[in-house]
Amino acid sequence: MSRTPPPLSCPGHAIALLALVMALLLPLTLAPPAAAAPLERFFRMGSGELHLLNHRNNREARVQLLAPDGGLSEAALTEVDRVFGFPTAEKGEHISPRLLLLLSHFADRVAPGRTIHIESGYRSPEYNDNLRKKGGNAARTSTHLDGLALDFWIEGVDGKELWEMIRAENCAGVGHYGGRTIHLDAGRPRFWEAATSGTRAPEPDENRHVTLATLYDRYLPGETVRLSLSSVSTFGFGVVPRVAFVTEHDADGPGHPAGLDLAESGSCHLLPDRKSTRFLDVPLPTDLPPGRYRVRLAFCERPFARMPEAVLSNPIELVDRAVARQP
Repeated sequence: MSRTPPPLSCPGHAIALLALVMALLLPLTLAPPAAAAPLERFFRMGSGELHLLNHRNNREARVQLLAPDGGLSEAALTEVDRVFGFPTAEKGEHISPRLLLLLSHFADRVAPGRTIHIESGYRSPEYNDNLRKKGGNAARTSTHLDGLALDFWIEGVDGKELWEMIRAENCAGVGHYGGRTIHLDAGRPRFWEAATSGTRAPEPDENRHVTLATLYDRYLPGETVRLSLSSVSTFGFGVVPRVAFVTEHDADGPGHPAGLDLAESGSCHLLPDRKSTRFLDVPLPTDLPPGRYRVRLAFCERPFARMPEAVLSNPIELVDRAVARQP
């Protein structure tokens, strides 16, 4: 006599089925959420690995600029400062991270892992003046003064070819004076050779080439943008304490206004010395949609008629927080 199997509604079968389902789902419910992809702070970064040797002070270091979470390694930046001869404690900042990651970006392309030989890193104002008096290729407003530049060479790499490669990307200041050594800086994009450098021009600068830069290229909503001025020939001028985030197609328009984070109020914030031009913070406007912008900063109490009335920063990108979290 055949036996009919019990129906699935039997309590014992139901319990067994429930246990099986829970066993399959439990690992999924306990699994941690996917880690957020680290935000790449710069448009050009490279691996972050650098082997530096400064022939001016015989200091050497191998560093990895990027921390495991994708941020910048404070220890690595401090070590780079030591090699560059940059007075970190006095300045309150590091050699430009944008400069270092641009260097990594191009070095990885032409000679990954090879030693980067530094002929000139950071220059104090006194050292830069002495170079000029001796007839060296040193501008009055050299980007070396603000830790934004280095002159370097890499064994086996043709200096003119590397200069042309960097020039083609139009993302930095790059100069070639002949031979294997080139100049690279994180200032406004421009290029020159020995005959067009203009370092010995007798004409007074009068703050005509002042440049505005942000600490990073990419930001998240709610963050603060650090602004810095460089290529300043004369201090004692002021900045209007409200900036504008403008787009490329409307650089002269009102943009999205934002106030500098300053201790005092007033219509003109004076900048008496080099250090005061390096730390101008502005919180991102809360109504600023994701996209690419430049920061427009206006000057006041200008000491020279030829000094620009305002200056635009390098391009930056505001990244949607949800997009930045995608693995």
